[in-house]
Amino acid sequence: MIQYSDRFGVIEILIMNKLICIVILLFVLSACGADKHLKKGDQYYAIGEYYEASLEYAKAYAKTPPQKRNERGERAYKVGESNRKLNYVAKALAAYRNAARYKFTDTLTYFYIGELERASRDYKSATKSYQLYLEQHPADPAALIGLQSCAAAPALRERGSNYTVQEDRFFNARYDDFSPVLADEKLYFSSTRKEATGDEVNGVTGMKSGDLFVAEKDEKGKWKRPELVAGGVNTPYDEGACAFTPDGRTMFFTRCRWDARYPRMAEIYRTTRADASWGQATLCEFFKDTLSNYAHPAVSPDGRYLYFVSDMPGGLGGTDLWRVSIEGDRGFGAVENLGEPINTRGNERFPTFRPNGDLYYSSDGKVGMGGLDIYCARFDSTAKRWNVDHLPYPVNSHGDDFGMTFDGLHNRGYFTSNRTNRRGWDKIFTFECPEVIQTVTGWVYEQDGYELPQGQVYMIGDDGTNKKVLLKLDGSFSEVVTPGVHYLFLATCEGYMNYRNALYLPPDIGSVDTTLQFPLPSVSIPVLVRNVFYEFNKADILPESEPALDKLTSLLKENPSIVIELSSHCDYRGSDAYNERLSQHRAESVVKYLTDHGISPQRVIARGYGESQPKVITKKFAEMYPFLHAGDTLTEAFIKRLKPEQQDTCNAINRRTEFTVVRTTFGMFDEQGNLKLDAVLKRNPAAQTDTTKKAAPPAALAPQPAKQKKPKSAATQPSAKNKKASK
Repeated sequence: MIQYSDRFGVIEILIMNKLICIVILLFVLSACGADKHLKKGDQYYAIGEYYEASLEYAKAYAKTPPQKRNERGERAYKVGESNRKLNYVAKALAAYRNAARYKFTDTLTYFYIGELERASRDYKSATKSYQLYLEQHPADPAALIGLQSCAAAPALRERGSNYTVQEDRFFNARYDDFSPVLADEKLYFSSTRKEATGDEVNGVTGMKSGDLFVAEKDEKGKWKRPELVAGGVNTPYDEGACAFTPDGRTMFFTRCRWDARYPRMAEIYRTTRADASWGQATLCEFFKDTLSNYAHPAVSPDGRYLYFVSDMPGGLGGTDLWRVSIEGDRGFGAVENLGEPINTRGNERFPTFRPNGDLYYSSDGKVGMGGLDIYCARFDSTAKRWNVDHLPYPVNSHGDDFGMTFDGLHNRGYFTSNRTNRRGWDKIFTFECPEVIQTVTGWVYEQDGYELPQGQVYMIGDDGTNKKVLLKLDGSFSEVVTPGVHYLFLATCEGYMNYRNALYLPPDIGSVDTTLQFPLPSVSIPVLVRNVFYEFNKADILPESEPALDKLTSLLKENPSIVIELSSHCDYRGSDAYNERLSQHRAESVVKYLTDHGISPQRVIARGYGESQPKVITKKFAEMYPFLHAGDTLTEAFIKRLKPEQQDTCNAINRRTEFTVVRTTFGMFDEQGNLKLDAVLKRNPAAQTDTTKKAAPPAALAPQPAKQKKPKSAATQPSAKNKKASK
């Protein structure tokens, strides 16, 4: 028995030895596997592919034995770093806490734990973490700001504001939707939704690469389903964070290209509109610096400057706000840093503008509520400096808040936040703050034609206001006006006559939006004078024609160098001789009305054409009358082929009063043929000197009586929030 037991003992020892060998072998293999994953993770991290890096670091951590506390702590820290850059708060916080558990705390471990606890609204725990970090790194500015923010955030939340904020689920799909921009009555935004270009998963974010989408409104004013921006904008790369010039013709946006050998640098591209789509984008080069990131473009309301984010040398912290002058097709001018108090030692990102010139941007380098907070900067032209205000709760929150866009001149619109998403995905929110504001919306278009975005509007007020107003692509503009001020708006465009509107809002008026129309008559084609009526078979003008003729009188007075031919036309019914006599007499009646109201007889020529010049249908007329087409000529033969009611319509169109500009230099030259200076100033308001800039006295500026609307027809690369590199 003893021998048997001894034998069994030998066998047992042999088995134990084998098990030990196996364990040692597995331990060695595990360590080798951990090192392999660690090396791959470092490679991904170096080129900014944080999602791939996080997966490799997690495998390296899992394969590192608990006994190797130093290695395990370091690898937990790297798991935290990669997930923090992905903005995966919960995963990053758990990883950093693991690093602290293994005593890997002589780096930024406690600082990032504090940052993430603050982003989770756990201000008590965050305070302790910041304090632990400050024990090892006394007086660190970022930690002190975090500590102050923990103390301030609950009070900021409690104080609240008049803002109302809510998530707009219509625009939000799965994953990220961010950086909304309202432009040309459309909403542009960036998204990683499934419809984005390409099929590959982005190694930076673990999602599809972001693309630019756009939504338009239907006839009822409801948003339609967002679609990919058409043209040469979206690619398999990451695109996002767009901005537009005031006229809407040029778009700037961020693109992050990738290369397996190099870090992911963010770049700014420019594209111009070609009809309904955008042309091929070209890279904006501010410097020959390929090692810095350039992202998050914003165009100043006057179109003179491009603001952007960069980590280039010469800044104050991680990423700063910079600006560069836009020199048209020549490129860009000098680059300048916005400096303090806008920029800090932290990260400033996502600049946008309210149309009134206020600059909105986000920063994590100031005392705030957590993550990126939104700030408003207003430039004091007297002190030559920016004044910066922190936006209140609920606009700012414990999460990342950024990318505001405004609905015209009003304090309402959209912005981005990840406050409600536990995975850290960005979503689009609406905001609104009640305020009393008076605005004017204007439409500049060719009379009986389409919008004239190439036109120019001058806004003059008796309070000293004197400015040029930029037009959007649809020929519209919006401006804030002050009650009690008399304004004069003058619209001009090459090839068209000037058009003037006056506006006066009484004091103590509430919020109001007044619409002004500027139908500019062409100087090269006949212009219809609508609503001129005569007695049957006579040349006598009926009283209801006076408003239309008064407008024509004002138009001629506003364009003193114009000479016109005033023509009258008849339909084909009646003899040629009769129609010619009747139309001539009618034209003369209109001319007499104009001269009786102050227009020089030398500036108006009466011509009656009878039925000899039937109306040629323009594209605009064709939209009004579906049975007609652009280019149709309303001859007798053409009309008689139509239905009776259509014949009546065509005959009514032919019975018309028109004017044609035959000369544009009346009164501009003296007897010796020299150009008169005062005549030039009357024609070109931009040429006026300072002494002529004051508006006409109040008595000359009649209030605008009626409100009317124009008819429908007429990312930085890898940094604290890497996945926003292209946002």
